[in-house]
Amino acid sequence: MDIKYINPFVEGFLNVMPVLGFQDVKRNSVRVREDNTIQYSGVALMLGIVGDIKGNVIYGLELESAKKIASKMMMGMPVEELNDMAQSAISELSNMLTANASTNFEKMGININISTPTLMYGENFEAKMNTEKVLCIEMMADGIPLEINVALQI
Repeated sequence: MDIKYINPFVEGFLNVMPVLGFQDVKRNSVRVREDNTIQYSGVALMLGIVGDIKGNVIYGLELESAKKIASKMMMGMPVEELNDMAQSAISELSNMLTANASTNFEKMGININISTPTLMYGENFEAKMNTEKVLCIEMMADGIPLEINVALQI
């Protein structure tokens, strides 16, 4: 997969997280997953992508990381469990990140639409992507890791 299709997601993360109050925001690494089935323990948010390119993106993070991000998004309110309000905050984050990526694609002349996010969480569950190889981008915001898994049919 050409890096030009990945940069909109990286730029989206780098643009959105500081707006939410995160200060140290960076990309850690990029790797290719040879298997399209991703194993999770924690939280996964999946969004579909349609238009000039098709596919899906899954944001993955540990449960404690999700609580920390939700707390930050809710102006520091303590988040002891991933209740409905915390789930809504994390879902909105995935929506904001992917919408920003969509805007970045638009600047490249690529039109896409995104679905509403589907939130899944628990221990040892799997999510299957729509392509054989999946690009995994490891991001960090104030020491909180978040994984962006991108599968696009171009």
